[in-house]
Amino acid sequence: MPFIDYYKVLDLDKKATEAEIKKAYRKMARKYHPDLNPNDKAAEQKFKELNEANEVLSNVESREKYDQHGENWEHADEINKQQQQQRKYSNAGDGFGNAQSGGQDYSDFFESVFGGGGQNRQRGGQRQYKGQDFNAELQLDLKDVFEDHKRTLTVNGKNIRLTIPAGVENGQIIKIPGHGADGQNGGPKGDLYITFSINNDANFKRDKENLYSTIDLDLYTAVLGGEITIPTFDGKVKLKVAAGTQNGAQVKLKGKGFPVYKKAGQFGDLFVSYNIAIPTNLTEKQTKLFTELSKN
Repeated sequence: MPFIDYYKVLDLDKKATEAEIKKAYRKMARKYHPDLNPNDKAAEQKFKELNEANEVLSNVESREKYDQHGENWEHADEINKQQQQQRKYSNAGDGFGNAQSGGQDYSDFFESVFGGGGQNRQRGGQRQYKGQDFNAELQLDLKDVFEDHKRTLTVNGKNIRLTIPAGVENGQIIKIPGHGADGQNGGPKGDLYITFSINNDANFKRDKENLYSTIDLDLYTAVLGGEITIPTFDGKVKLKVAAGTQNGAQVKLKGKGFPVYKKAGQFGDLFVSYNIAIPTNLTEKQTKLFTELSKN
């Protein structure tokens, strides 16, 4: 497989920051996404290269290896270990000024790892390497993770159907084993890591399994008490309001919050805060009544 310059794939240089890499990937991934380019093999290949580039360059450790070793970055640990051994034995020598490393010199190491001069070597005699892991980001609305649901993702041109558990949190990462790149020399496939990006809801603020909302309460109900109907995440409920309720007062609706992750049937609570609305455009009679009340 020819060497792919991941920086060129993302149209960046090696000095690019993490934020610049993330921005470039998102912009280009949207442009070349298979859903927007059906039956376009060139776009499909470009999308695959973008995912590979982002997988490597968005990870600090793998990026350092890539910058140092280029196309051989996946074998950086083995290379560095061999170099350390080479330096160790070079310092000791063999009495003739030649460096040795347990009967295998540095060029032999490259042949065994990268296949140079090893065409006659059976696969069983080669080292196996796990395939590269892939990373993907899935954007969802809060309502999408209120219940378990199935979703099909397209990663590197392959459709992956998965069940998203209710209660997944923003920034949470889940692992899909065996859906990364193919292994080398018969090694196992890499894994797919999906990061969830949950969009905020205008009416509810989420804190793990608890929800928070603010509703307007008219002054008369706040003073006299009564019953109101308020929205929860899965429908409307009636709520009794105590007489003399103060602005900012909070009530808890047990079990009306968000599902607890991977605990079927368990829910957090909903905390409702009251914002007392001061009446405007009073009639003359209403103004007179408030004036009389203020004198008591």
